[in-house]
Amino acid sequence: MTTPALWRDLRRYTTARVALGRVGNGLPTAAHLDFQEAHARARDAVWSALDLERLEADCASLNLPIHRVASQAADRRTFLLRPDLGRRLAEADATRLARSPTPGAFLLVVADGLCAEGIQSGAPALLAALMPLLHAQRMAPGPIVLAQQARVALGDEIGEAMQAAMVVVLIGERPGLSATDSIGAYLTWGPRRGRRDAERNCVSNIRPGGLSAAEAAAKLAWLMQAAMARGGSGVALKDEAPTLGLLT
Repeated sequence: MTTPALWRDLRRYTTARVALGRVGNGLPTAAHLDFQEAHARARDAVWSALDLERLEADCASLNLPIHRVASQAADRRTFLLRPDLGRRLAEADATRLARSPTPGAFLLVVADGLCAEGIQSGAPALLAALMPLLHAQRMAPGPIVLAQQARVALGDEIGEAMQAAMVVVLIGERPGLSATDSIGAYLTWGPRRGRRDAERNCVSNIRPGGLSAAEAAAKLAWLMQAAMARGGSGVALKDEAPTLGLLT
């Protein structure tokens, strides 16, 4: 069966699966095979791993100290089955970070999350776009922390161990059927273990087909400055940033 032209036109505006047509009660063969391929790509993305050597090399031009840490999830399978362990810092890493505190610093944590390949390809560009904006606001970031098998809340323990004022976690978002390279950025003021999601601000869908690195960096820089001025984040920090198209 053919799809009406009015529905086909929608495909120009979205990557969502619309106007696929049907054959009886099922999908056309091409649409069904495309769905299976996309599902397989999403599953592969969930199991992807960070190349820490390459990521550290890509971040070297930022001229910031770089630390590597891991959660208490010993491997990828454990990470996926035990989200609680992905929120807890490995004891050895917690002890090591506590020996090099950066009181009042703004930490940047780069974590694999549920899509390491998105972080691998997109995080260096996002950090490169963010740094000049932070320097223009006279906000000097502390070390960059590369985290494996990490959930968002791992940033709370990292920030607490290093006595940071604020932590921004760049993390791979859950892959979908149309995007396996998306990054989420979670900002938390006063990071410490036990922080709730309501105490964070999130900038999501950072990827070439979504929010660009430049747009996301501008949004993050505004939120970081506002969090510092107000001493809070999450529900205590309303996003009143100018329209992205007006940001410079």
